[in-house]
Amino acid sequence: MTEREIHIQGMTCHHCIVAVKQELSKLPAVQVRDVTIGTAVVAFDEARTTPDQLNAAIKEAGYVPLT
Repeated sequence: MTEREIHIQGMTCHHCIVAVKQELSKLPAVQVRDVTIGTAVVAFDEARTTPDQLNAAIKEAGYVPLT
């Protein structure tokens, strides 16, 4: 498992945190460790999920991944 901290632009409230958690949790082999306003920390199996898929999930939630 690879751990990654992703900085996220556009998050302002608890709803934002929930939305990002939900989208990241839909991906295979992803463990959402922590989501706060502006940051998500995830552990994922690179053989099953790519960093691009993580970024796409954040975009699907309506926010902009910065890393």
